[in-house]
Amino acid sequence: MLDWTDRHCRYFLRLISRHTLLYTEMVTTGALIHGERERFLRFDPAEHPVALQLGGSEPKEMAACARLGAAWGYDEININVGCPSNRVQKGRFGACLMAEPALVADCVAAMKDAVAVPVTVKTRIGIDDRDSYDALRDFAGAVTDAGCDALIVHARKAWLGGLSPKANRDVPPLRYQVVERLKADLPNQCIVVNGGIKTLQEAARFLTVLDGVMIGREAYHNPWVLADADRVIFGDARPPPNRHQVLEDFLPYARRELAAGLPLSRMSRHLLGLFQGQSGARAWRRHLSEHGPRPGAGIEVLVAAAPPGDTLAARP
Repeated sequence: MLDWTDRHCRYFLRLISRHTLLYTEMVTTGALIHGERERFLRFDPAEHPVALQLGGSEPKEMAACARLGAAWGYDEININVGCPSNRVQKGRFGACLMAEPALVADCVAAMKDAVAVPVTVKTRIGIDDRDSYDALRDFAGAVTDAGCDALIVHARKAWLGGLSPKANRDVPPLRYQVVERLKADLPNQCIVVNGGIKTLQEAARFLTVLDGVMIGREAYHNPWVLADADRVIFGDARPPPNRHQVLEDFLPYARRELAAGLPLSRMSRHLLGLFQGQSGARAWRRHLSEHGPRPGAGIEVLVAAAPPGDTLAARP
């Protein structure tokens, strides 16, 4: 979810679901050690619970970055062992690390020694020709023995040579039964399934045999999929907000960020899917796309774009 689940996106999603665990976009250890830490680590307290996702493969650097994440207040530190892009492979992190379970286990152990918050691993079910169940079981066993608190398993393998990152999200078949078998073999490990899940009804079915469900791109393009998650998944009886209320609640945040010099388009691009499937959704997306990037665009763009519905009280 690189360049997608930034802090503005996460703030918006938190207005839809109070309890869903949100993940940052992947941040490399080099960016935190040598770059602008505040740029990569800053988040609003309203985003809790929120996990920091790291990309790296050097145990000491991973431990140092885990300490930074914990110090900034993240609720979980996650290691990305699932991204298949060429750039990520050249940096020796992401899905290519599935071929080095001992190294990933060393990273987990170093990070567990460094922080008190959970350390988790996001992975695939296999890579290239290293896609047997035994290979996955050995990988999962190694990181579990090292202290990994949860495994988030994308139920597709990754082809590191020959398929683009986009194709790797669609072409390899989903094999949910592999994730369920892994849970049966590691009953004491928290196993979360990822990949191709689009509805809360699907999520609820998986939760009868697994410990969690991750929804990625569907939640970005159609964020209202999370609207009933608090009730259906977390047992919160409070009614969900309506779409116009979410937009109204987002306006003070947008106003604050605009005052700090942030262009509206950095925020409005994440709101394109708010009215997905509703009357006026196309006009909403068109208005934001046309007017959001204009110099000096303010929250009046968001208010003017909203489809007919409940009146927005927070006017510019």
